[in-house]
Amino acid sequence: MDHAKARWGTAWHRELIVVANSRRPLEHIRVLSAEQYILGPCCTMILADAGAEVIKVEKPGAGDARRKMGPFIEVEKTRHSWGFAEFNRNKKSVALDLQREEGRSIFIDLAARSDVMVENFRPGVMGRLGLGYPVIKEVNPSLIYCALSGFGHTQGPYSDRPAFDVVAEAMSGFMHMVGFGDRPPVSALFGLADLVTAYSAVQGILMALLDRAVTGEGQMVDVSMLDAMVFLNERALTIHSFTGMVPSRGPESFFGPRGAFKAKDGYIAMNIPSGYMWERLALAMGREDLAEDPRCADGPSRAAHAESLITPAIEDWLKDKGIREAAEILASHGVPAGPVHTAEDVFNCPQVEARGMLVPIENGPLRGRRVVKSPSRFSRAPAARAGWVPALGEHTEEVLRELVGLDQKTLKRLRSEGVIQ
Repeated sequence: MDHAKARWGTAWHRELIVVANSRRPLEHIRVLSAEQYILGPCCTMILADAGAEVIKVEKPGAGDARRKMGPFIEVEKTRHSWGFAEFNRNKKSVALDLQREEGRSIFIDLAARSDVMVENFRPGVMGRLGLGYPVIKEVNPSLIYCALSGFGHTQGPYSDRPAFDVVAEAMSGFMHMVGFGDRPPVSALFGLADLVTAYSAVQGILMALLDRAVTGEGQMVDVSMLDAMVFLNERALTIHSFTGMVPSRGPESFFGPRGAFKAKDGYIAMNIPSGYMWERLALAMGREDLAEDPRCADGPSRAAHAESLITPAIEDWLKDKGIREAAEILASHGVPAGPVHTAEDVFNCPQVEARGMLVPIENGPLRGRRVVKSPSRFSRAPAARAGWVPALGEHTEEVLRELVGLDQKTLKRLRSEGVIQ
């Protein structure tokens, strides 16, 4: 196959042209993905929300591991994994056996016609399959190859170790900061490291695409969960660098008040880092005396007297107020504060509704179920939609016929031999 000719269909030569009828920022970008679980799928879902065509390659018969993971919901007597639906909307599923030589050859043909490739297998896996960056670069020098992993592909003694999100939380020092000082460290949120790393990867991919628009050349983007979580934990690391202190979970030492405070029907969260914000809060509570109290003179002083003075004063003011009433009062005084919402509260939040952050799946048995969309909004593009959640191999024949040029006879043979599904 003439891969140089095939690359003419990619976007690098078009990125200097204003596409007048483009509807979404990445509509001219094709992404090929070999992905599983959360990290890779979240990254490509964000790209799909921005209009990219995402071709997700999955193993015949099994697919992405998240297809088989619960909890499940039963619709029309069939079990469906909401965990798969969570990060795989608006993609095309191609079931292709990369263990087979013909499957790998087809994958390379798809890479030759793509702008971006994303994979999040353990480092070395794609290389052993003959699908690592050096091979892909040969057939498509303009492709952006994004490799996602726990510890990175190119450097360090841990590069070949497996990892999930909780490992990155722990080793970055982030988990050491989460929870109470007299209790063991806890994980902040399921999948947090995956989501943070996915957004970091999207940023890296877009930077590489901008560079390609100038040079015409692709490159490898290497993003690790540990790196992303070290970046997220920058405050603790900066404090240690500048002061020698080892920050830990527990009460805040430098600013205050900060945290969640009990009201009549729930909790209000706030952060008051500066003196003028403290004055606003004291005024809102009718406690102007606290604004003049020397124990509240600055952030460290307020942090030191949080338990003995400030938290009791705030919760005494909140005890007869609902969280929404309190949030309104504080907002009217310019105090950054908000109620602590449950998942149900978020679904009923007028601000979330107005921003369209929860969008319904538009096809199949999960139709109507709402999922969270990417947060970016564009003035010249329609809002992101949940679109469809693909069945395993739903687009195999369509993609291989239209992009690779396989005829019906060849597709039938590959299907019978188990190379495709």
